[in-house]
Parts: sequence; structure tokens; C-alpha cells
Amino acid sequence: MTRAFLVLNAGSSSIKYAVYTTDSKKMFSGQVDRIGLGPAYNDGTEEIALPVARDATHATILDWLLPHIEGLSDTLNIVGAGHRVVHGGRDFAAPARVTEDVIAKLQTLAPLAPGHQPHNLAGIKAVDRRWPGIPQVACFDTAFHRTQPRIAQLFAIPRALADDGVLRYGFHGLSYHYISTQLPHHLDRPNGKVIVAHLGNGASMCAMQNMKSVATTMGYTALDGLVMGRRCGELDPGVIFHMLRDRGMTVAEIEDTLGTKSGLLGVSDISSDMRDLLSSDSPAAAEAVDLFVYQACKKIGALAATLGGLDAIVFTGGIGENSAAIRGRILQGCAWLGADIDDAANTAGATRITTDGSRLAAHVIATDEEGIIAGETQRLIAE
Repeated sequence: MTRAFLVLNAGSSSIKYAVYTTDSKKMFSGQVDRIGLGPAYNDGTEEIALPVARDATHATILDWLLPHIEGLSDTLNIVGAGHRVVHGGRDFAAPARVTEDVIAKLQTLAPLAPGHQPHNLAGIKAVDRRWPGIPQVACFDTAFHRTQPRIAQLFAIPRALADDGVLRYGFHGLSYHYISTQLPHHLDRPNGKVIVAHLGNGASMCAMQNMKSVATTMGYTALDGLVMGRRCGELDPGVIFHMLRDRGMTVAEIEDTLGTKSGLLGVSDISSDMRDLLSSDSPAAAEAVDLFVYQACKKIGALAATLGGLDAIVFTGGIGENSAAIRGRILQGCAWLGADIDDAANTAGATRITTDGSRLAAHVIATDEEGIIAGETQRLIAE
């Protein structure tokens, strides 16, 4: 039998998985995406519709997925599991072995990441049902950003709230952690001033110096910052007061509106998927794309200011890795920073997509959150 670790990465609209040997060699991987829009399973060779309802939940899909994974190899023996967990709050600045106490603490953070944390916990519970008692490890998206200076973590609110943990935590940290390990392989100045743009259904940016996080676009929750598939991104808090007072909406209705009915979906009234919007001839779809690009360019400018300049930008995530059109439009908006895009390289999906003479270098690097989780899982289980 082959002893192996399972890695589960449950996002807001996808579940990625990978299986690694106990010495961290990847055996196989796959994902379910478009959850909520008609989930489809892809193992890297073919895409199939799942035998579940179109609006199936993450928990329902996991009950199908885990037996499917186990059946992919007759010799597979799952002996441990690692999970992406979006919010670690102040208690978790590093990966942790899963215990009942850890689960209880993570459940208290679920309201801060309602589109993710419950799915992350559902993965932990599903694994425990399938393989009772195996060790599990939680790896946190917030942990990478704990290197930020305090001033970057503060909101201008009463100090007592900050003391209670109302801070800018930042997310997509596992992705940024992986990209930071790849910068020396791609950039002339990996320790320089770099912005990494993780663009997907969830989207954020991270300003790095010396390959560590110094600022990010997301905040206390994963709602803030860039326009996302279904999340609003940057929003005047007064809009929430308006929804409460003048629209008579409940807190739950507002949370649902801003977290699942806004973003690209809300502006376009068509889809949360960038691929659908780029192929649409609807003016509303075009406006949603325009807003996505506008906000991305604005945030790049803000993060460049925090760094005091910019040497490189790295695109990653589903949109960042796969949409030449969006990359091109964002880089056009960065011409003032010295970006000279190589259109042929961008269209071809090359790693470097700016010209050799470009003052600002731009690269496309595929992220590997699962690889980071696998390494941490091996380390913690071996201790």
C-alpha cells in the first residue's frame, strides 16, 4: 500500500485536491469548480459533470469526492490530510494540528469568512468521517500576512476594537507564500518591490519586499479590496447603513448581498465567471469587466505607494494565470509605472509578459497552494 497525504483546498466556488506521498511527491490532483453554477470535475485529462444537483453544496460534493479520490488507486492508503483554512485570526500565525479545540476556535471565525471557513471546516469533518482518526493539519491564509507592520494592520477605529482583534488580516496567504518561494527563479530582483496579483473568483493583491508581505488589499474579512466574482470588494461603510435604514434589510440579508450577490455577478447580472463575461456582448458584462480592471489598476497604484516604487508584478490565480485579455488591460493601466507589455508573450501565456526593456517586469506564475499545504502537513505530522 502507498501511504499518502490528502490535501483539500476548498474555495468559495471550487474544491481542489491533491494526493502526495509521505515524502511530498505529488501522485495526482484534480478539482471541482463552478460550484453553485453547475459543478464540474476535472482531473487534468477530462471534465465531467458531477452526479449531484446543480446547486449542490460543498459538503454534498465532498461526500462524492472523497470516495472518488480513494478509488483512483487500488494501493492508496490515506494516512493524513492537510487543509486550506482561510481565517486563522490572531491565534494562528502558523499551521496547526487539528484538534477539537482548534476546530472550536476556527468555528468562531466563520462569520469573518462565511464564504470559505464553513467549507474549510466541512472538508475537515468529511475527512474524519471517511478516515476516522487520521491526523489533520490546518494551514491558514492569514498567516503569511502576519509579517506586515502594525500600521498596515490597523483601521482608524477606536483602539479597544483593535485590541479585540479587529485588524486587517489579509487572505490568499498560501498562494502568496508559494509565489514568494518562486520569485528567485523568475525575477532579477526577487527581494525587491513586488506586487503579486492573485486574481480569481476571489481576488486580492499583496505587496512584498524581501519576499514577505508588507501590505494587502483584503482586510478583517475577505470582502474588502478588489472586485471579485460574487463579493463586493471596496465599499463605503455608509452603503451598509443605507441598506439597514432605508432598504430595511437584515444583517443576514446584507451579508448575503455583499458576499454572494455582488462583484462581477452583481454588476453584470449575468455571471460571476470572468470567462462568461468576456464572451458576452452585454453592455452590463462589459461594465463589470471594466470595473474589475479599474479597481485592479487603482490598487496596484496604492500598493506601489506603500512600497515606495515597484520592480515587478506577478499574476497568479485562475484569472491571472489564464486570461491574457485581463492581464493585458491591467498592464496597459500600469504604463505609467513603466510596464511595456509584450503582446505576443502575453497571448502565448509566457512566464514573462513584458519586453526586455520594460522598466516594470511582469510575470505569470502558476500558484500551488496544495504544495505548500502538503509540505506543512508532512512537517507537522512527522513531529
